[in-house]
Amino acid sequence: EAHPQKITVYLSAAELLDLERARLALRSYGITVDRGRLVREAIAVLLADLGAEGEASLLAGRLRDTT
Repeated sequence: EAHPQKITVYLSAAELLDLERARLALRSYGITVDRGRLVREAIAVLLADLGAEGEASLLAGRLRDTT
């Protein structure tokens, strides 16, 4: 699937390492994805949770805890 829109995301070395570990874990489960697909799916999951749970969502809670 083509993705005509683009954003730039900056990650720390630790965050990039966590992303790569997640990709490798998925591969060990027989699921091969690139980092872009992994990030898009993670965003979709978080946004769905936000839509369903609102203020009680994982995303809202994590962002609330960091402000």
